[in-house]
Amino acid sequence: MSLLSIAGLRAAYGPIEALSGVDLTVEQGEIVALIGANGAGKSTLLMTVCGNPRAAAGRIVFDGRDITRLATHEIARLGIAQVPEGRRIFPRMTVLENLMLGATARDAAPAETDYTTVFDLFPILAERRGQRAGTLSGGEQQMLAIGRALMSRPRLLLLDEPSLGLAPLIVRRIFAAIGEINGRGTTVLLVEQNAHHALKLAHRGYVLTTGRIVMTGSGADLLANREVRAAYLEGGHGLEGATASLP
Repeated sequence: MSLLSIAGLRAAYGPIEALSGVDLTVEQGEIVALIGANGAGKSTLLMTVCGNPRAAAGRIVFDGRDITRLATHEIARLGIAQVPEGRRIFPRMTVLENLMLGATARDAAPAETDYTTVFDLFPILAERRGQRAGTLSGGEQQMLAIGRALMSRPRLLLLDEPSLGLAPLIVRRIFAAIGEINGRGTTVLLVEQNAHHALKLAHRGYVLTTGRIVMTGSGADLLANREVRAAYLEGGHGLEGATASLP
């Protein structure tokens, strides 16, 4: 049984349909990458899994439970944590205070082991623990956003554009951390415009175009696919009209 199963998912903003019948699964222990151009609906899919916006049609099942109509805080308590695009840290709070807030999703006080986990992944945050989050660099803020999500001890981590606006060296550090998080047992659904890094890391991937899945396969197969390379790795603009499933 899949940890996350999405079937026929539709979502809209007023009259504009953002997702048009998406089917997607994430197995326990996987990293699954979702790639696509701007406006394809990638962020909307993650937000719909978390209950905002509410699905217009279809089903979202997490660990055998239908969560399609649950409130966002109820979904979080089941073990799903999202790192949103743009980080959305609390800039006037310290690093430690931001991390403490992450634990509230499970209605529990943070344990020392929670901080240890985050600081092992991102040692710079331990050095900055008393510093206001708004004074951190962009890469450090992204590390903090991921660390805050990990404080809830999620079973499924949803990452939305973690490399956005970061220098190449920091991007490599972030993706190495995602691999380590997965290696420690957390399943990951990764939305990312940096298709090369995402597919190189992922066990499987999906290509989303204008609200529809148009291609799926292993991360390696998608990375080697000529159409995917032309559309997302060599300056292209997406896979309009394509539909394929790779072995």
